[in-house]
This record gives sequence, C-alpha cells and structure tokens, in this order.
Amino acid sequence: MEALNKLAACAGDWRGTSRLQDPENNVADDSASAATVTPVLKGKFIRLDYTWAYHEDPQEGSLLMGHDAKTRSLTAHWIDTWHMGNKVMACQGAIAENGVISLLGSYAAPPGPDWGWRTIVTPGDDGTLSLVMYNIYPDGREELAVESHYNRA
Repeated sequence: MEALNKLAACAGDWRGTSRLQDPENNVADDSASAATVTPVLKGKFIRLDYTWAYHEDPQEGSLLMGHDAKTRSLTAHWIDTWHMGNKVMACQGAIAENGVISLLGSYAAPPGPDWGWRTIVTPGDDGTLSLVMYNIYPDGREELAVESHYNRA
C-alpha cells in the first residue's frame, strides 16, 4: 500500500471548525473552516488546502506532502497567511500504519533560538479528517496551537 493512499482517499472538499489557541489573548478562537484534499502530479503528491478566520479576518494555508518509498521519508512544505507570512516551512515526518501523518518543522523566533512546529494530519476511518498543530518551545515543551476537525462537504 502506498503511504499516502489513505490521505489520497480523502480527495475532495471538507467542512468543519478550526480552533486557534490565540497567543495574544490566551483564549481559544473558533471559526468555520473548509479544507480540500487534492492529489497532484499524477498522485505523487497530496496537497491539503484549508481556510479559517482569526477575529473574522479570512486566513488560508496549504500543505504539500510527498513520500519517497525507497527511503521511507515524508517531506512537506507548509505555507499560510497567518503563521508563516511570506515564508515556507520545510517539514519532515512519517506516516503511521493507520495513515496518520506527523510532520515536524521549525521557524525563527529572533532574538532567541528557533521554535519547532508539529503538524498531525489524521484521515479518519469514520469519514473525518483532522489537522492539529503544536508549537514546540526551544526546551522541547509542546503546546496546542491549532485544532481543526472536518467532515465531508
């Protein structure tokens, strides 16, 4: 079985909610969210595009994922309008037997050390899809940043 097949089976449109753990106000900020899963380049890559809002200001993001069967390596590029600005976060990760994807990247936080960013994509067996992201402090502590849950549109 190809590693990205379970996510590829999620191709199409999804609707749900997104919860940002708002770092400015230290409260959760919920919004409607939509996602689209698209196989690209003859299915060699999977793109997950999503939308959400921060205080009703529309936001969007995209993950482009690829898997090399020979090296069993998963790579991804993540972009979004709120967290990354005009930068691309390169990520590496793994796919579990159940299809759950775990990605790890990092971002600069001057004047201190870089912070980590973990992204978990779960194509559920029950017709659901979730996207959960964590901030990783320089000391290794992880804190929930974004949690999005979807059902087929």
